Amino acid sequence: MSTGATPRRRSQHRRRPDRRPLLIGALTITVIAAAALLMARPDSGADPAKGGNSTLQEASGPRPTASSTPTSVSPSPSKSSASPSPSKASPRRSVIPSAKPTAAARPSTAFAAWPTPTTDRPVTATIEVSGSYDGGLKRFRGSGALGGDGQDEDQDPLFELADGATLKNVVLGAPAADGVHCLGSCTLRNVWWEDVGEDAATFKGASAAATYRVLGGGARHADDKVFQHNGAGTVTITDFQVADFGKLYRSCGNCGTQYRRHVVISGVQVTGPGNAIAGINANYGDTATLSGVTITGDSGRDITVCDRFQGNDSGDEPSETGSGPDGTHCRYSTSDVSYS
Repeated sequence: MSTGATPRRRSQHRRRPDRRPLLIGALTITVIAAAALLMARPDSGADPAKGGNSTLQEASGPRPTASSTPTSVSPSPSKSSASPSPSKASPRRSVIPSAKPTAAARPSTAFAAWPTPTTDRPVTATIEVSGSYDGGLKRFRGSGALGGDGQDEDQDPLFELADGATLKNVVLGAPAADGVHCLGSCTLRNVWWEDVGEDAATFKGASAAATYRVLGGGARHADDKVFQHNGAGTVTITDFQVADFGKLYRSCGNCGTQYRRHVVISGVQVTGPGNAIAGINANYGDTATLSGVTITGDSGRDITVCDRFQGNDSGDEPSETGSGPDGTHCRYSTSDVSYS
């Protein structure tokens, strides 16, 4: 009986292990799946270029600091960079500064159109100005004693400005007599001469510190000079138009009292025919500084930019000693003057 019982126990003992492989297999699959899940979770937020969860990005590592962002973008602003939006803006900022110098280097060609006055005001006696006078773009023309339009040197002006005065928004029609006289520093802003008489304006201040500013405006049909500088100081002509003229600026070549004079001309549109833009006396130390000058209607290059003279105080006709840039008296380069 003992031998018969033993086989039965062995057969029962074999049946029990049959379920273990299933359990072990299931357990193995579970462990592998759990490990795979754990390995996959960090990858889900590791690539910000694929739209990973922002919370995971913050937890998986520190964000780039502000100091590290430019260094990563500046060397390579290519489109292949998978950086956040701040680094995408950096290439745009790097393009804008490179465009600004190009725009600034282009000379401005936008000049105001010649005004069309709707009101005429005859002037029979010189209008004396102290402080500021706004003409409202009316046309002022000489009448009576101021009705001459010749080249007499002793004509009276339509306007006489005291030291420090400003004349603005005025149109001088024909006849314009001797235009405007400045007894000291003055500002002529948006003043237009339709038909220059003897001179458009004469600057007479005796102080070396005197400053005469011509800002905007224009002049045409000047048989001789537009701006006559008889006194001391500096004339500045900016954004001005001149057409059909003799000389835009002339330092007096034979006045009884002579001074060292200076003129600065910038952003000026010159239309021929004309003779010269600036005339100065080199022997008295005059200087003419020019930039942004545009000359039109002068295909033969007949208009000289800067003429140098030997001035005198005897009233004799001054002699011309040279023209063109010399770095001392006529201060400009060929790039400061363009032709169209």
